[in-house]
Amino acid sequence: MVIEFSEVRDILQPLCESLDGKSSMRRDGRDEWNSKVRKYLDRRNELNNRVKELIIEVQTQKAVRDEVNLMVRDLKGVRAERSDHLKDIREKLRVKQEEQKQQDDPQQRKRDKRPSASRIKRDMERLEKKYETGGFPGNKERDYHKKMKHLSIALKEASKSEGEGSIRYLKDAVRDAERLQEDAHKTVEKAVKKAQEAHDLMVELSEEVDRLRGKANSAHLGLTNSKSEADALHSQYIVSLRCVHSIQDMMKAMDSREKRDEESGGAERLEVADLMSKLMSGGTLSTEELMALRRN
Repeated sequence: MVIEFSEVRDILQPLCESLDGKSSMRRDGRDEWNSKVRKYLDRRNELNNRVKELIIEVQTQKAVRDEVNLMVRDLKGVRAERSDHLKDIREKLRVKQEEQKQQDDPQQRKRDKRPSASRIKRDMERLEKKYETGGFPGNKERDYHKKMKHLSIALKEASKSEGEGSIRYLKDAVRDAERLQEDAHKTVEKAVKKAQEAHDLMVELSEEVDRLRGKANSAHLGLTNSKSEADALHSQYIVSLRCVHSIQDMMKAMDSREKRDEESGGAERLEVADLMSKLMSGGTLSTEELMALRRN
């Protein structure tokens, strides 16, 4: 098939313009997808960084929980010891009270109703303070010394009656043991609460890690899909661009050949059926084919 250069131009020019338009569209589409790639990449990296931070916090809370659980174990041991001590003191008091009931000593009951040594000490301190501030002027100073002497004797008797093994001593010991046991119990409860709070926070953070990982995976999937779309459009853009350049090279070759023909006064025709068929089917022309086209 032999056709004129003008006819070839009429075919190649619209084709070149069409391919150039498609090339621009594919380039713009590629750039849009690349923009999405960057957004997905930034989002994924941001989520992964947050996940790393949360994992460190989870490990911190786990260490706190484990450390406090060790404290709880030791504190429970202390509480158990104080509970056993309290039971022992209560049992001694019970035995002592049973012995007193069997003896049924009115004098002993009377002595047990006397003020305790600690109360007598407080009375002596108040009396001394009153004396120092002028509460016993003149002839009343003798009353002060008399009362102090009486309290001193009572203190000695109370201290003797409150010696180890006495009912009063055991009652005080029971109160002290109850206080210590209650303090130990509260300390255990406080430590258990702290360990539970650390555990709950650890679980909450772990759930947040899983949630953010899911989002990061979705962002990564979006990144992968966007990159595939961008790569596909880029490949199509390159093919279109090469086709446009090939057509432009063909038309430049024809322009150059026509100019030479006009100068020589001759008219040349170009065999282009096979090359046009290849070009119209979306193929590209090699250097050899372009050289062959130029030779025709």
